[in-house]
Amino acid sequence: MSMTSATNATGKRKRAICRAWISAGSGQFTINDCALESYFRRATHRSTVVYPIEITNLQGKLDVKATVEGGGNSGQAGALRHALSKALATMDPALRPILKKEGLLTRDSRTKERKKYGQKGARKRFQFSKR
Repeated sequence: MSMTSATNATGKRKRAICRAWISAGSGQFTINDCALESYFRRATHRSTVVYPIEITNLQGKLDVKATVEGGGNSGQAGALRHALSKALATMDPALRPILKKEGLLTRDSRTKERKKYGQKGARKRFQFSKR
């Protein structure tokens, strides 16, 4: 595994976009100049983010620096996970099958559906009166 310089990748989820850089290090996470614990307060979001590193057994071996914008907490956590997975696959092609099997390299295309004209929302119609 060659970790000479930082490998970067972009990840997306819902409306969130993330750029992540990974390099050999001591396991430090920096997201928008904040620590992982202070940026993602929920444990579920933190576990979502570190999942690609856990399944590749690289805990404490990589430093992660990321910039995330747009969306909410859940979308940003998903975007960061996607970016991390892509960066890991670029850094070490041997990890690609592991990440692919878990579905981490696939962009989650589920986004908010647009509002349709003649309707109250994407699916909800205006009230209908028969008589």
